[in-house]
Amino acid sequence: MTTTEPIAAPTWGARVRRIALPVVLSVFMVVGSFGAANGQPDRREPDWFMVVLLLIGSVSLYWLRTHPVPVLWATVGSTLVYMLMEYPWGPVIFSFVIAAFSVIRLGHRLQGWIGIATLYVGHVGGRMILGINEQGVYQILLVGTCFVVLGFTAELFRAQRDRAAATARTRREAELRKAGEERLRIAQELHDVVAHHISLINVQASTALHLVDRQPEQAGPALAAIKDASKEALVELRSIVGILRQSDESAPRQPVAGLERLEHLVSRTSRAGLEVHTIVHGDPHPLPTGLDRAAFRIIQESLTNIVRHAKANAATIRIQYGDQALVLQVDDDGQSLTGPPKEGNGIIGMRERATALGGTLTATRTPAGGLRITAHLPL
Repeated sequence: MTTTEPIAAPTWGARVRRIALPVVLSVFMVVGSFGAANGQPDRREPDWFMVVLLLIGSVSLYWLRTHPVPVLWATVGSTLVYMLMEYPWGPVIFSFVIAAFSVIRLGHRLQGWIGIATLYVGHVGGRMILGINEQGVYQILLVGTCFVVLGFTAELFRAQRDRAAATARTRREAELRKAGEERLRIAQELHDVVAHHISLINVQASTALHLVDRQPEQAGPALAAIKDASKEALVELRSIVGILRQSDESAPRQPVAGLERLEHLVSRTSRAGLEVHTIVHGDPHPLPTGLDRAAFRIIQESLTNIVRHAKANAATIRIQYGDQALVLQVDDDGQSLTGPPKEGNGIIGMRERATALGGTLTATRTPAGGLRITAHLPL
């Protein structure tokens, strides 16, 4: 089933422009045709029917935007009758030229070319049938060449219009794709922030519940850690969600998460009961923002997985700054297990971050049976 959207009502300015063309062209064609008649004594004298034919072609252009094909045939008919009745040569052809050009440019190519051919063949053939002043071959070819040039000029403008529309459509699709990728990135940022902080809060809450009755004096640090973790989670969440805000109201923000915050991450995770060691190889240097953020989130998610799933007491972070790539490795001393580790959403999300930068991420076992996350991120 085919549906068509209603054409929006034209504004006052658009309506004036639509009226201006027929009015100006009508005056020009009528006055010009009467003026041209003074130098053509062998042609038919101007009369009221000539004026009617001229007005049919010019006034019909008012509906050119909404009904281009009927307007074309109105100009073809009025112009052909005008020519066969031998009224004075003059600006009569103008309404047809405008209609044919617009019809082809708007995409009605077949109708446009048929209209051009109809007027040309009707004019040449009609004169022969009616026995009106035989035209020379040169004149017939000249008129035909002018009509062909009209058609191909309209085709050039139509092709340019189509290219512009295709370019705009491609640009729009690229903008939508970029917006979708940005939404995915923000969703992943939210997942990492929430998962990390909630995991720390869960561990500290379990510790506080365990100590509140037996050793209440030692439950204070755990509760303080919960307070700090929840506060920081809210700040990060508001910072990320602030990107989506459409109003001018400012939102609390902090620098984009990067490796410069690694020490704070290690300190906060250590308070959750996991001993974390950091080893850096090479000369640390500033990294591109996307790479820096991805490296931090991969380490953060690795520590989150250890806190949530591994029965580990310690973790080791190794960062190697190379000339071609940044290499990250996070090991834990969890249970002595064998076989490949199960990959959940956390590992899949980390791998997607690495892949988006053209890198790789693997999850394997350490010699002692713990989990080892290794990421190669090209610079």
